[in-house]
Amino acid sequence: MKKDIHPKYYKTVAKCACGAEYEISSTKEKVGVDICSACHPLFTGKQKILDTEGRVQKFKKKYADVIAVKSKPQKKRITKSKKKIAAAVKKSPSKANK
Repeated sequence: MKKDIHPKYYKTVAKCACGAEYEISSTKEKVGVDICSACHPLFTGKQKILDTEGRVQKFKKKYADVIAVKSKPQKKRITKSKKKIAAAVKKSPSKANK
C-alpha cells in the first residue's frame, strides 16, 4: 500500500439521540446519529414524534396576522355544446305554437 494516502481509521462509539451507544470503526473520531435500530419505528413498532409543535399549529401561528381575502364568485361558463342546443331550440318552431 502507498503511504499517507489512506485516512486514519478509529475505533469509536456511535451515540444515538435516544442514548444508545454502539462500538464501530470509522474514519471520524466522534459519530452521532439521530435514529438507530433501538428507536427507529420500523424496528420498535412504535411511532416516535420528533416534532413537539405540530405542523398545523406552526402554520396557524405563522399566518395568524394575515387576513383572508375572499375571491369573487365566478360566472358560470356555458360550453359550446350547450350554446348549440340553445341555438337549435330557438331556430326550430315549437309544436305548441301551432
